[in-house]
Amino acid sequence: MAKTKKLLTLGLVAGLTILTATPAFARSISLKDAGVALWIFIIIGAIIVLLQLIPAALLFFSFIGTTSGMVFKRKKEVKEEAVEGKAVLPGYEPAAVKK
Repeated sequence: MAKTKKLLTLGLVAGLTILTATPAFARSISLKDAGVALWIFIIIGAIIVLLQLIPAALLFFSFIGTTSGMVFKRKKEVKEEAVEGKAVLPGYEPAAVKK
């Protein structure tokens, strides 16, 4: 019973969709008689879409800079003193510790 009801509903929906999708409703859109509110809506929408290019460009160039920095990064030469653990930081002097 439930399967028959689902098939009937599916057929009804498909039939109504076919009936409403006739060539009578397929006409071109004419903006000749469009009101001022529609033009303002279109202009503001276009501005909002174009403003999204700013953060997209920032993210894009940030990504390019990061990847090119990683690819073309030169290895820094490490002093042998720092490797051995005997490096002394400039501006600091060793202090005596009392036990």
